[in-house]
Amino acid sequence: MKYVVVIERGKSNFSAYVPDLPGCVAAADTVEALERLMQEAIEFHIAGLRKDGADVPPSSSTALEIEVSL
Repeated sequence: MKYVVVIERGKSNFSAYVPDLPGCVAAADTVEALERLMQEAIEFHIAGLRKDGADVPPSSSTALEIEVSL
């Protein structure tokens, strides 16, 4: 299963979250490190849901990039 991960750039780092998995977040100094941390965070989050007997939300978000000329 694939989930959309939203990455935001801060003043000194990058942070990310998964819209379909509330509370699944990570932050890192680089996008590459953030990708690794988010992979681990998603796997950990889903394992926790399963351990608690909760349903794993399906991936329902989509991402769209729109280029705007200013």
